[in-house]
Amino acid sequence: MRFLAGIPDPARASLFGLPYWLIVLVGAVALFGAFQAYYWIGYKLGEKLYDSKIGKRLPRAQIARVEKVVEKWGALAVYGCFWVPVLRHTLPWVAGVLRISYPWYVVASALGCLTWVPVTSFALYGVIWGWVQLATHSPITAVAVAVVVVAVVVAVIIRRRRRRADRALAA
Repeated sequence: MRFLAGIPDPARASLFGLPYWLIVLVGAVALFGAFQAYYWIGYKLGEKLYDSKIGKRLPRAQIARVEKVVEKWGALAVYGCFWVPVLRHTLPWVAGVLRISYPWYVVASALGCLTWVPVTSFALYGVIWGWVQLATHSPITAVAVAVVVVAVVVAVIIRRRRRRADRALAA
């Protein structure tokens, strides 16, 4: 139990001497600010953004798919993008380029930040805490769980790559 000294019990969690819930709230506010900045970067740069370093990192076909999602769902897509990894990073600036309604964008991004950040933060903390507890009681079981998790992640990645390759050959 000695090595657990740096990891507090989830009920009494703190980081840098501040309660964990406050850190999560600051994280949500910071993410909200980032989403606003990305929107305005997309709004100001418009189509030029697609030729920038950001736009060149993503294939034009992928950007077109994000544009279709934004055009179809609008502000609801902004909220939903928090739960989809690729969309979370591309949709805010595409929304700015497409100039979706900013008041609705603010509401959707605020709701997304206030739901996604706490859920993922506390879930991740809980998973880490649970694994550490398991490791203190049964290190062999903890290693086995870690190996299984890594194997599942690797299997999912390989499966996705094979599907993409098969689709590319079929096209």
